[in-house]
Amino acid sequence: MSFSLPKLEYSYDALEPHIDARTMEIHHSKHHQGYTNKLNAAIEGSENDSKDIHDILSSLDMTNMALRNNAGGYYNHKLFWEVMNPNHESAMSDGLKSAINDAFGSFENFKDTFSKAASTRFGSGWAWLCVNDGKLDVCSTPNQDNPLMPNGCGGTPILGLDVWEHAYYLNYQNRRPDYINAFFEVINWGVVSEKFSQAF
Repeated sequence: MSFSLPKLEYSYDALEPHIDARTMEIHHSKHHQGYTNKLNAAIEGSENDSKDIHDILSSLDMTNMALRNNAGGYYNHKLFWEVMNPNHESAMSDGLKSAINDAFGSFENFKDTFSKAASTRFGSGWAWLCVNDGKLDVCSTPNQDNPLMPNGCGGTPILGLDVWEHAYYLNYQNRRPDYINAFFEVINWGVVSEKFSQAF
């Protein structure tokens, strides 16, 4: 199986002013394309050549750094693009609202928990909202690791935020908390709700 760069459902400038067009263009066409190319090179001629990305990640040999970094980079960015939308009217399902309230007490508490996971991730990495044993959980992972990997924080990711500096530095420089707040302005809660339903 050969992987290809996922097509965005919106233009590079669609998320402005929250995420700028130049960052989106570089992030998608350069960084994500690079992970895609290197993933294909890492699986060529191996047993992973016939697997989908979920199977590759769940059965990953964590010492295979080329596969770990690039399979993670491919999957993580694919989810990242999917959970953003320039249309601020995307509605959260009642089921997801209820699950957030059950797990965190309120949406504001969830936002604080997720933002803290993103802002306190030292260096490069990701913050995640996952469905884990039927409940919502927030965690973070270093580099291009994710919850699906054998050493991951567990569960099925339904929302992910890239906190590598390449995701925000052109617009926000070292102001990661401002970038995290901006991300909440472009989350596609409709897609996140669908991923929540599919995780059961």
